[in-house]
Amino acid sequence: MSLTSCKEGGTAGARRIRCARPSVTRDEGPPAAMTDVNPVRSDNCRQYNNVPPQIDLPAMDHEIIDLWARQHTFDKSLEATKDGQPWTFFEGPPTANGQPGTHHVEARVFKDIFPRFKTMQGFRVDRKAGWDCHGLPVELAVEKELGFSGKPDIEKYGVEPFNAKCRESVTRHVDAFSELTERMGYWVNMDEAYWTMSPSYVESVWWGLKRIWDKGLLGEDHRVAPYCPRCGTTLSDHELAQGYQDDRDPSIYVRFPVTSGPLAGRAKLLVWTTTPWTLVSNTAVAVHPEVRYVVAHQDPVPEGSDAVATASAEDPASQDLIIAEPLFEKVLGEGWSLTGESFLGSQMELWTYERPYNFLEWPKTERVTVDGRPTPADANFVVLADYVTVEDGTGLVHQAPAFGADDLQTCRRYGLPLVNPIRPDGTFEESVPLVGGQFFKTADKPLCEDLDRRGVLFRLEMHWHSYPHCWRCDTHLIYYAQPSWYIRTTKVKEQLLAQNEGTTWYPETIKHGRFGDWLENNIDWAVSRSRYWGTPLPLWRNDDDRSDVICVESLAELSQYVGRDLTGMDPHRPFIDEVTFTRGGHTYHRVPEVADAWLDSGSMPFAQWGYPHVPGSKEKFESHYPGDFICEAIDQTRGWFYTMMAVGTLVFDESSYRNVLCLGHILAEDGRKMSKHLGNILLPIPLMDSHGADALRWFMAADGSPWSARRVGDETIQETVRKVLLTYWNTVSFQALYARANGWSPAQGTQHGADPARGSGDSRGSVDSRGFGGVVPPAVDSRGFGGVVPPAVDSRGFGGVVPPAATQRHVLDRWLVSATNVLVRDVTEALNNFDTQRVGNLIAQFVDELSNWYVRRSRRRFWDGDEGALWTLHETLETLTKLMAPMVPFITERVWQDLFVTTNPHGPESVHLASWPVADDSLIDESLSESMDLARRIVELGRGARVEAKAKIRQPLSRALISGAALAKLDEDLQAEIRSELNVMALDSFTAAGDLVDHCAKGNFRALGKKYAKATPKVAAAIAAADPEWLASELAIKGSVELDVPEVEGGKAVVTADDVIVSERPREGWSVVNEQGETVALDLEITPELARAGQAREVIRFVQDSRKKAGLDVSDRITLAWSASADLAKAIEEHAEQISQEVLAIQMSREPRADDWAVEPDLGLAVKVVKV
Repeated sequence: MSLTSCKEGGTAGARRIRCARPSVTRDEGPPAAMTDVNPVRSDNCRQYNNVPPQIDLPAMDHEIIDLWARQHTFDKSLEATKDGQPWTFFEGPPTANGQPGTHHVEARVFKDIFPRFKTMQGFRVDRKAGWDCHGLPVELAVEKELGFSGKPDIEKYGVEPFNAKCRESVTRHVDAFSELTERMGYWVNMDEAYWTMSPSYVESVWWGLKRIWDKGLLGEDHRVAPYCPRCGTTLSDHELAQGYQDDRDPSIYVRFPVTSGPLAGRAKLLVWTTTPWTLVSNTAVAVHPEVRYVVAHQDPVPEGSDAVATASAEDPASQDLIIAEPLFEKVLGEGWSLTGESFLGSQMELWTYERPYNFLEWPKTERVTVDGRPTPADANFVVLADYVTVEDGTGLVHQAPAFGADDLQTCRRYGLPLVNPIRPDGTFEESVPLVGGQFFKTADKPLCEDLDRRGVLFRLEMHWHSYPHCWRCDTHLIYYAQPSWYIRTTKVKEQLLAQNEGTTWYPETIKHGRFGDWLENNIDWAVSRSRYWGTPLPLWRNDDDRSDVICVESLAELSQYVGRDLTGMDPHRPFIDEVTFTRGGHTYHRVPEVADAWLDSGSMPFAQWGYPHVPGSKEKFESHYPGDFICEAIDQTRGWFYTMMAVGTLVFDESSYRNVLCLGHILAEDGRKMSKHLGNILLPIPLMDSHGADALRWFMAADGSPWSARRVGDETIQETVRKVLLTYWNTVSFQALYARANGWSPAQGTQHGADPARGSGDSRGSVDSRGFGGVVPPAVDSRGFGGVVPPAVDSRGFGGVVPPAATQRHVLDRWLVSATNVLVRDVTEALNNFDTQRVGNLIAQFVDELSNWYVRRSRRRFWDGDEGALWTLHETLETLTKLMAPMVPFITERVWQDLFVTTNPHGPESVHLASWPVADDSLIDESLSESMDLARRIVELGRGARVEAKAKIRQPLSRALISGAALAKLDEDLQAEIRSELNVMALDSFTAAGDLVDHCAKGNFRALGKKYAKATPKVAAAIAAADPEWLASELAIKGSVELDVPEVEGGKAVVTADDVIVSERPREGWSVVNEQGETVALDLEITPELARAGQAREVIRFVQDSRKKAGLDVSDRITLAWSASADLAKAIEEHAEQISQEVLAIQMSREPRADDWAVEPDLGLAVKVVKV
C-alpha cells in the first residue's frame, strides 16, 4: 500500500489548502467535545481525531478528569512503576477546618509536577495525602464557633465535648479539599491519607518522643518563653517567628536614684526600656563589665534664655545621670557636660538604687550569689551582664526576670527573686495599684503618665517596632516565666548544621540565609502546650516525687504499667488523663500538657505509616526515608521545614528530606496580601472554572520566579492561556487539520505487537525502545525520533512504508529535530534541578518558535501534504506533549488522546503512562541551529526595515542585502526561507551590490589595544584614512592588510577583520536596519511587475477573507467571479494561476459586478465566491 493510496482524493489540487493560522477565543464557536471515537478511512488506516481551533479549557478539564477516573490512570501509573526505584515525596498536610484558598494551589502544583515527571522517568513515586488535625488553629476556630473567650469557657464546657467539636471541625471541609485536589489535577492518594489525630499516628509521635527522652534531650524547665494570654499557652520559637507585626509603642528613659557606692544620693542611673509595664516588677539594672560609664551634669540655663529644662528638682546635683560613655552624645548631647567621674561596669556591681515602683511585696532572699558572694539587698542593685550593648538605649538595662529569658538567667546568678504581677490571662493582679486588672500592653499609658508626674521619667518617644503576636489569634504575646517541657535542640545544633549542609535548597540562598541563621541561633524547643486538642505528652509523673517521670512509647507499653489492655482506647484528652498507675507504692498521673502541633508535622515521615507499631510499617518507612522532595511556602522555613529536619535528626540522626523547595507567597493582583478583610481573595475553583486548571498551574510554576512573591489575577492567568496553551493547541489543530485533509496518518507504520507501557531494561529514565508506538518515524540515521532505536522491521514502518530520511528532509525539519532534542535535554536538566521557571521559559520559547517560525514557514508544504513536514511535526508534538505533561496535564492528555491514542491504540493510553523522552546528542546540529538563528534574526531585521519604510509585506521587493559574512553562513535552503519570508526576489551581500553601498571603516580599539598598546590611536588613524571600499574588499579576500604606521615596530601594522569595524550602508532608495552587528537593507524600487505581483497578493487576501465570511471550510473548492479596474485586472490575469491555487478556485472568470458581490473599494475589486 503506497502513501498516496491512503489519501482521500488523489489530485494534486486536492492538497492545495490554504488556512490562516487558527485563532482561539472563547466566543468564536461551540467548544470541542472530547471524543473517544476515531474516524477510520476506507483502507482501515486510523486518523487523528478532528481537533478544532477553538477549545473550552475548563470544560476540557472535566472531560479529562472523567477519563482518568474511567481508565484509573493514576492507579495504572503506580502499577506500571511498581518495580521502579522509589522516589519519595512528603505531603505537607492542610487542616480541613477551613475552605481551601488559592495559596493551597501553589504548593500543590509543585507537589504534582515533580512526581509526574519522576513517574514518567520510571521511578516509583508513592503519593500519600495527609490531614493536619491538632493544634491552636483548630481550637481557636472551635472556640469562635462556640462563642468562647478563653480556657475557662472550655473547662466549663468540658474537654471531652470540646475535643469532639475539634475532631468534627477538621473533617468538615475534606470534601472541598478533595474537590480542589481533583479539579487541579493533583494526583495524590486520598484514600489512604494519614490523619495526625489517628491513634496510630499519635502512638508514633509518642515513640519518637521516647527516643528523644532516652537520649536525655527531653526535660522540664522553668524558663521565660513566648506566651499567648488569649490561648493560655507557650509558643515555640518557630511559631513566634510567624506572628510579628508592627506596633507603635513608647520608648522611655527613666531615672533610678543611686543609694550606695561613691555616687549615692547625688546621681541617678539613666535606664532605657520599651516595655514600661515591666517596671512594676523591676528587680535589677544590668551593665556591661567592660563598658565605661560616665557621670553627666545638666548645664545651667543661661539668664534670659527661652530654654526650658527637661526636669526640675530642688537639688541640681540630683540631676546628675549615669550613662554609658559611647552613648553620652547620642542620648544627652547639647546642654549636658561630663563631670569627669567615670567607672567601669565591673566597678558598679552591687550598687543599690531606688526602684521606680513599690507596688509589690518582695520576698526575702538569702542575699548571696550562686558563687557564694554576699549581695547588699533582696533586690534592686546593679548586676553585670555581657549581653548589654551600647548600640541603643543608655547601656543600663532594666531587669524583670519574669518577662525576659536573659533577665531570668542573669538574676538567677545573683540569687534575685522572680516577681510576677501578671496573671495567665495577661492582666495585672487586681491588687496592684494604678494598673490592677488592666491588660499588660494597655498599662503602658497610665504608668508613663505616673512616671512623668513623679519626675522619674526623663524622656518619652513613640516608635514603630516589630512586636510578636500570636500567629493564630493576633493577641500580643508576653515573655512569661513558667514551667514547660523542652526538647534540647541546642544539644544537636552541630548535627543540624551538618544535615543542612547535605540538603539542597531551592532557592540556594535559604540554606545559609534564612534557614542557616535559624539553626545557628537555635534555642531549645518549647514542645508542651497547656491546651486540650493535641497529641498528649506521654509522660507520667510520680505524685510524691516530681523528678520521677516515666515516658511511654505506646498504648501497649502503657497497658503494661496499668495492668489492663488499653490498646483500643482513644489516646486524646480527657481519656488519657484518666489513666493512672501505681509503681513502687507511688501513684503516677499524666502531665496535663499536649505537644506542639508542629511535633506532629515533623514526625510525619514515620508517623504516617504508624511506625513502628503497625504491621508492615517498618518496611514502608525504611523504603521511603529520607524524602527526596518536600515543598511549601517560605513561611514554613521555621515551621515544617525546621521541625522535619529537627525530628529526623533527633530520632534517626538524619534529616527527613534531601531536597526542599521554598516558595514565595501569592499576592493579589494589586500587590497586597490576599485577605478577607481587603476583599481581594481569589477562590481557586472559580479561577479554574474561568481559565482552566492548566492555566493556573502554569502560572504558579513558571510565571516569574517561584521563590519570589507573585501577583495572581485574571489578567495574568489569561496571558498564560494566550501565550502558551492556545499557541500549543493551535499547532496541534494545524497538524490535525492538514494531516486529515491530506489523508495522512502515522498509523501506516503501526507495529501491532507493541508493548503499551514501557520499553525493556532499566525503568529509570528509560524510554520505549521504539519510535512512536513501534512506528519507525522518518529515519534519522537509522534511529527513531530522539535517537530511540526501533525494533527491526526490515528498516521500514509497518506495511513497508519507508518515511523520508532526515538527511533528505527540508532544512526546517532538520532544524526542528535538532531543536526538539535540545529541548528534551534542557527541560530534563531543569526539572532535575527543580527549576520550573526555566522549564516554562524553554517550553514557551519553543512553542512560539514552533508556531511562528516552523509552522508558518512550512505552511505551503503542509498544504501539499509533504510527508517530511507531517512526520516531523507529529514527532515533535509527541515529544513536546510529554515534556509539557507534568506542568499542564489536562491539555496534554487531550492532545494525546486526539493525536496519539487514536492513531496508535497499542501505545500508552495516557500521556502520563508514557515514558519520558531522552535526548540524542548526535541529532543536535549546533551549526544548523546557529545558522537558523541568524536567518531568523535577518528576517526580524528585514521586517523592521519594511515597517520603517512603510512597505506592505504583501508587496514583493526586488532584493535584500545582508553582510557578506552573514550570507556565507547561510546555505541556499536558508536563503530561500529568508527570501520567501521577506517577500524579496533576491538575497545578496552588500559587497556584491557594488556602488549601491557606502563603506565606512574604523578601528576596533578593544582588539587593537591588545596588539598595539600606546600605538593604538595611530593604527586607528591609519585605518580611518584608508579607502574603506578597498579595506573591506582586502579583508574579505585576504583576511588581513598591512598599513603604514611609523610608530609600530617595523613601520607596518598588520590588521585583521577583528581589528576593523566595517559599516556597510546602502544609498538612497533603500531601507536599512542595523542591530547587534547585523544589517539588512531592502531595495524599495517598485517596478510595474513587482507592483502587479503585490496587487495579486492583495486579491488573494480579499478572496480568502470572503471565503471565511462565507463560512467555507479550508478545503472547500470554489468558483470565483471577479470585476476590477483595468490596472488590477492586468495583475489578476497575469497571476491567475497563483490566485486560483491559493484560493482553491477551480474556475475564475471576469464578469460584470452584481449587487451581492463582496467589494474591496481600496483595491477597486469585487468578487463572488461560490462553493462547488
